[in-house]
Amino acid sequence: MSGEDEAACCADALSDAFLEARERDLRERLGRRRFEHTLGVAGTAARLARTYGVDERKARLAGLLHDWDKAYDDAGIRVRVEELGLAVDPYVFEEMPWLLHGPTAAAALARAFPCLPRDVVQAIARHTAGAVGMTGLDMVVYVADALEPGRDYAGLDDIRALVGRVPLEELYLATFRHVFLSLVERRKRIHPQSIEIWNYYLARSHDAADERKGRKGTA
Repeated sequence: MSGEDEAACCADALSDAFLEARERDLRERLGRRRFEHTLGVAGTAARLARTYGVDERKARLAGLLHDWDKAYDDAGIRVRVEELGLAVDPYVFEEMPWLLHGPTAAAALARAFPCLPRDVVQAIARHTAGAVGMTGLDMVVYVADALEPGRDYAGLDDIRALVGRVPLEELYLATFRHVFLSLVERRKRIHPQSIEIWNYYLARSHDAADERKGRKGTA
C-alpha cells in the first residue's frame, strides 16, 4: 500500500461512519453498563484530547474501542491470547488474565481493520496497565477510562479537578497512583510492571520539578 493509499485508508478509519459502525458492533458485544462505560470513555477522551492538544478523533475512537474484548471471561481471554499468537507475561496470563483484554482487543482490531491507526491500536493495548513511555494519546485513553462520568470511586473528583490545571503527564501519574493505591487497599493483585512504570514517571516528575526550580533560579 502506498503512502497516499494508507493515509486515505486511515482517514476512513477516523470517519464518522466508521465510528458509528463500531458503536453498533459494541452495542452487540457488550452488556448495557459496559457499553455505556465505553461511550463515557470515548467522550471523556475527546474532551481530554482537546484540552491537551492530542488528536481528538483518534482519542474518541480509541476510547470507544478500548473494551472491545471486555466481555470475555478469564478462560476466554486466555484462548483469545493463544488464537492471536500474543506474547504476554506468563504470570499475568495465569493469574491476572482480565488485564489482557487491552492487548487482545488491540491485536484483534488491527487484524480486522488493518488501516486502524497504529497509535490508536497502541493506546487500546496500553489502557489496562499503562506502560513506560506512554504517548499523549496513550495517557488520554488511560485517564479517560478512570475518570469518565460513570466512575464514582472515592478520590476521583480530586483528580478530575486537575484536568487542564496540570500537564498531561502529571495528570496521568496522579491517575496511575490512584489506581495503584486503590488496588493495594482492596488487596488486589498488581501488574508486575506497575512498580517500573511508577518509578519511571516519578523520576520524570522529579526531573521536571528540578528543571522548573532551575529556571526560576536563573530568572
